[in-house]
Amino acid sequence: MTVMGAQPQAAPDSRDDHSVLDPEIELLIPEVDVADPVLSIVIPALNEELTIDQFIDWCRQGIAEAGVTAEVLIVDSSDDRTTERALAAGARVLHTPRRGLGRAYKDALPFVRGRYMILGDADCTYDFRELRPFLDRFEEGYEFIMGSRFKGHIEAGSMPWLHRRLGTPITTWMLNRVYSSKFSDIHCGMRGITTAAFRSMALRSDSWEYASEMVLKSVRMGLRTTEVPVQFLKEPEGRVSHHKREGWTSPWKAAWINLQAMFIYGADFFTFRPGLAMLAVGALLTVPLTFGAVSIGPVTFSLYWMLIGLALCVLGLQAFFLGCLARVIYDRSGRERRRWVRAFAYTRTVLATVVGFSVGCLLIVPLAIEYLGNGLALTTLGWRNHAAIAGITFMVAAFMTFAFTLTLHALARRLQELHGFDLHSAA
Repeated sequence: MTVMGAQPQAAPDSRDDHSVLDPEIELLIPEVDVADPVLSIVIPALNEELTIDQFIDWCRQGIAEAGVTAEVLIVDSSDDRTTERALAAGARVLHTPRRGLGRAYKDALPFVRGRYMILGDADCTYDFRELRPFLDRFEEGYEFIMGSRFKGHIEAGSMPWLHRRLGTPITTWMLNRVYSSKFSDIHCGMRGITTAAFRSMALRSDSWEYASEMVLKSVRMGLRTTEVPVQFLKEPEGRVSHHKREGWTSPWKAAWINLQAMFIYGADFFTFRPGLAMLAVGALLTVPLTFGAVSIGPVTFSLYWMLIGLALCVLGLQAFFLGCLARVIYDRSGRERRRWVRAFAYTRTVLATVVGFSVGCLLIVPLAIEYLGNGLALTTLGWRNHAAIAGITFMVAAFMTFAFTLTLHALARRLQELHGFDLHSAA
């Protein structure tokens, strides 16, 4: 075999990847290697000497049946004989420290040579003899291909009841609601992605949450996405899953960090539309009552309703602005940045906030005059009180909009520095 240190020649277009110059990584190349692969099968492995021979044999069968030139790249952090067996079976092995499943894929990226990648596990629970459906979808132009165990086949005893009936369906449903997606199995470990798209994702997760981050970013990036049915099989006799090795709390920890990634990358779901809804209700309870109470049938909307409206306006506007910023932060195409910088163009918005703040001040004046004229006391509740509450609402909304505009443009300029976003063409 040939041993090659981790050098950047393997991926000259991945200079920002932290693993490129990592001295702890070494690439081991088998005696018989594949030149110019179209497909890279990239598999993290941790002490899989029991299954690695059969797994690579399945890959070879799948490659032959698909009629594609492909490499098998095992990202190995084992302290057993996984490395030796994988090399003997003809796979490339990237030997890395043990530092997380997501980190294994990031470490591997500079060494991936194929145009397409298929990811998965080395435990023979996913049938890598069936690669053709993934290649067909790639050839049709899809950039991200999720395997689906629920659309395929789940062998009896292969998936715990809790995962099959609760964990995976519930988290998949939640993700689809948050991101308006249509996945059926977001935790399927067998998935395909173009290498260009994988590099553009710039994954940050080092642990189990990489799986959710990848799905979420595929939606954020607008990748052309589809699903293919896959076979999910029981673990081979004698193998103990990583979750079982780490104890009964491991699946719960994995679920929690996946939910954390889902919520963080979907922050706008909890802020943008709910904020607009609260703002609309708050405005309806405030603006129509500016000059006095309003009765609709048996219900009289008085000053106290205006105070509720004021609170909703503040909460709603704050949530809406946070949702806008979240969309700008996670937008990788530049469309959201252009949209919101254009909507809140600096000069126009600042002038509007000055007008809004001034209107608010004017609405407060009548109550201030009454207060001063009565010896610093308010003796009655009337239209002046209503006008003052409306004025406070205008003043708060104007200042919040002004502060948001400054923050938005500061963020846009920072993104321009980082990603070359043309701020002026968007304004």
